[in-house]
Amino acid sequence: MRIIIRYFFRALRLVLTPFMLLSEKLSAPKGITRSAEQQARVDEASKDLALYQFKACPFCIKVRKEIARLGLNIETRDAQHDPQHRAALEAGGGQIKVPCLKMHQDDGSERWLYESDDIRAWLREQFEPGAGSRAFPQTP
Repeated sequence: MRIIIRYFFRALRLVLTPFMLLSEKLSAPKGITRSAEQQARVDEASKDLALYQFKACPFCIKVRKEIARLGLNIETRDAQHDPQHRAALEAGGGQIKVPCLKMHQDDGSERWLYESDDIRAWLREQFEPGAGSRAFPQTP
């Protein structure tokens, strides 16, 4: 019985995956418009970020949409089909769970942030134009 259930869900994923990816492309938000100088600052601040993800994972899609909305250039790493990225995720983050945002800290250490809502909140805090944003500090 267990094998039947396993194959049922595999078949379901095979059928739904193209629709999920098409839906992501059609509903991708328009990115924030910034000046060239502001975008360069954002690109510099986000250069040390990497998103470990599975292409058709709904939580990963949610994070990728937030990345698109904020106009960020964050490297995505396929932890499902790339054994090197999968091993790096397990070794660095401690578990194979996606989405996971890998961040290089200023002191040279790495931080691994799991949970789509936590990742989205952190990205908004860092890159959303306005108060408190690291990429857009307020001038006195």
